[in-house]
Amino acid sequence: MRITSIPRYYRNLKRWREIILILRRYGLADWLSRLRLDMIRDWIKDDHGVPLASYSREARVRMALTDLGPTFIKLGQVLSLRPDLVGSAQAAELQLLQANVPADPPEAVARTIESELKGSIPELFTEFDQTAMASASIGQAHRARLPDGTAVVVKVQHENIRGKIHEDLEVLAGLAGLAERIPEFAVWRPREIVSQLSRSLKRELSFTQEQANLIMLKEALSGLSGIRIPEAFASHSSHRVLTMSLLSGESINQVADPEKYSDEDREEFARRIADLYVEMIFVKGLYHADPHPGNILIEHDGSLGLLDFGMVGRIDDALRDNIEEMLWALSLKDSALLTSIIKRVGKVPQNVDDSLLSNDITDLIGTYGNQPIERIDLATALNDATDILHRHRIVLPSQLGMLIKTLVTLQGTIRQTSPKFSLLEAIEPMFKRMWRSRLSPWRQARRLRRLYIEVETLVEKLPGQISSLMELVQSGKLDVHLSHRGLSPSINRLVLGLLTSSLLLGSSILMASNVPPLLFINGGPFGLKNLSMIGLGGFILSLIVTIRILLAINRSGHLDPHGEAEDQDPFG
Repeated sequence: MRITSIPRYYRNLKRWREIILILRRYGLADWLSRLRLDMIRDWIKDDHGVPLASYSREARVRMALTDLGPTFIKLGQVLSLRPDLVGSAQAAELQLLQANVPADPPEAVARTIESELKGSIPELFTEFDQTAMASASIGQAHRARLPDGTAVVVKVQHENIRGKIHEDLEVLAGLAGLAERIPEFAVWRPREIVSQLSRSLKRELSFTQEQANLIMLKEALSGLSGIRIPEAFASHSSHRVLTMSLLSGESINQVADPEKYSDEDREEFARRIADLYVEMIFVKGLYHADPHPGNILIEHDGSLGLLDFGMVGRIDDALRDNIEEMLWALSLKDSALLTSIIKRVGKVPQNVDDSLLSNDITDLIGTYGNQPIERIDLATALNDATDILHRHRIVLPSQLGMLIKTLVTLQGTIRQTSPKFSLLEAIEPMFKRMWRSRLSPWRQARRLRRLYIEVETLVEKLPGQISSLMELVQSGKLDVHLSHRGLSPSINRLVLGLLTSSLLLGSSILMASNVPPLLFINGGPFGLKNLSMIGLGGFILSLIVTIRILLAINRSGHLDPHGEAEDQDPFG
């Protein structure tokens, strides 16, 4: 720990204590669940009186994050986008996270609106409902009406939320630094996750980003009929306030009622939702990334309305090419090609077992490749694929991880709307369009143009770089810097061993020279006489340190040559 970090840890000491107590509370269920003493296991319960030991580990992680507050709930939501990091079971559980944050009082809402929009609520709105229609981790939403009569929704950021999130991010950064030293947590890349969470929260703390997402998606879908995107009102919006038009309609939860709509109607709704997202993802390259049932409305005229634009995914040309190649390998049932593509796209550890990875992918293709497309459960297939990646510690690009999470969520929403309809039925026709687009002259011309620009840049820079390198060689200023990995523990043990041997030698000399103060002047057990106390103390200390070094070497597995090969883990 750096000295400069001490004030930060001291400043957040109270929050650290709360986090440790909550984590300890939910971590106790690990060993409680293995006890056969039901009376002891039932001592620790949740708010509903259910013993914590009866919950799965994934559920307890979700419950702990919920108790820790808004920032940690956002952390869980970020992790739910990365099933390749945490596994599909944990990611599915984290998707259930909901921030039950109480709404701010009307006075706090009025202060925020007046300070951001430079006007009082009666001046800005002819109607404003003081009771929040919803309250989430970052802000809350109120119904209102503009002076021209337009019904709107006003999202207002919670008061003092920035300070709380900043404090939690500092604590999370400290926890990530500690977690990096623990092999069980290091595989999750905690620093990278906290960095991603920090960027995500900074975007969400400014409603300007959500407003920009709304405008971009509205423009991208302007040519499609039957789609409703709220309109943002810049005159009544700022970093902490977002005003947008109110969409009226029924949520998917209401549409899924079989007594209200026939099977044919619900299947038509499911098909239209699937077609919309297939168009956004595979054609527009810009999609609404949170398609859970509460964010999709069915308008009275049958139009689809989308809500909540905090998360918007993007697919660039490189990612589209990778997706097309993966789909091509799947259609050919070529496990070797698919394995090669996955290793090229993802971050693969150096010690990955290629044969085991290839076998897992072959099993995956064998399981789903021979099924009719209408019988394949896309969510299950994607979860099985991410479990393979998680098992082999292969990390996908964040864009691809978000796309997988979106497709899994979308499949659940469509199944809730119409259990008979499969998302793959809408995706299948897109495969042919994607390959026609891939082979089109316009697409090839774009790729050639991009390649030409890269080659031109390389040709322009290469002569100057070679000239600079030769000048350094001729002047004798060329430095070669070598970096080592994993040598610090070995060097520390070597230095400690040298100090211990010096201490042992010096102590032996002190005892042989009878340096006072002395023990057993008149004789002692085992014939000991005139034993130097300082020498004896040094001898005992050197013996303790020697035993500690031997135990550390034994735990590392480096007492024999085989241990070195086993310990080369880039995640450790």
